[in-house]
Amino acid sequence: MYGRTTKRKEEPRIKPHVRKGDTVVVLSGKDAGKKGRVLRVDGGKATAIVERVNEKAKHEKPNPGKNIKGGIARREYPINVAKLQVVCPSCNEPTRLGSHRDEEGHAVRFCRKCKANLTK
Repeated sequence: MYGRTTKRKEEPRIKPHVRKGDTVVVLSGKDAGKKGRVLRVDGGKATAIVERVNEKAKHEKPNPGKNIKGGIARREYPINVAKLQVVCPSCNEPTRLGSHRDEEGHAVRFCRKCKANLTK
């Protein structure tokens, strides 16, 4: 009766085109043109954390219990997956991905430019 009575709508979970370990290039924003490896993907928020991309300064207090020195630390923050494009390892160019099924029925991603498989 008191306070918030309506429940929050959950965002629909999307299936991002990037996966952990992919090499990607940033298409827009302050880091446009930078390449990096995907460290983590969050499908619910449609974001990914990319190595050496979207870095910000975080001020940390010293905490001897957790062995944290303190000071200003550089840290990667999430970036929207719509701003990322996968770089094909064989032709080394940013490309869109295609998908098809192999003989066992598993989904296989492939480069639309050189038709090479991106599945590890």
